[in-house]
Amino acid sequence: MKRDDSKTYKVIKQHKRHYPNPIKLRKGETVIIGEKYNGNEGWKNGIYCFIVDNRLEGWVPEQIIKKQGKHGVIVEDYTAKELDVEIGEQLIKCKELNGWYWMKKIETLEEGWVPIENVVELK
Repeated sequence: MKRDDSKTYKVIKQHKRHYPNPIKLRKGETVIIGEKYNGNEGWKNGIYCFIVDNRLEGWVPEQIIKKQGKHGVIVEDYTAKELDVEIGEQLIKCKELNGWYWMKKIETLEEGWVPIENVVELK
């Protein structure tokens, strides 16, 4: 993922990944479009998708899907990989999308998605 700024954040709430085998998509890949996310967390614009060969499924940002009926074409590479974080860890924000930050751990360089409400920017 391309980095959009170099702001450093501190984890204020632990986060553990929800899916051990997250969906990973390549630009141009076709998916079957499922339900739109409708939860209370405020994570907007998520659509549950299935890869056409049914090997993976998961939540995908609506903004990266070019809809074509019940199918869609992915317009940029994407992975739903979440990052396990502990309180006090420091992270670098790389991208923001739908209530989540794509972040990199300063200590290990591991990357993944973290809910925005789990971190605060260090000044």
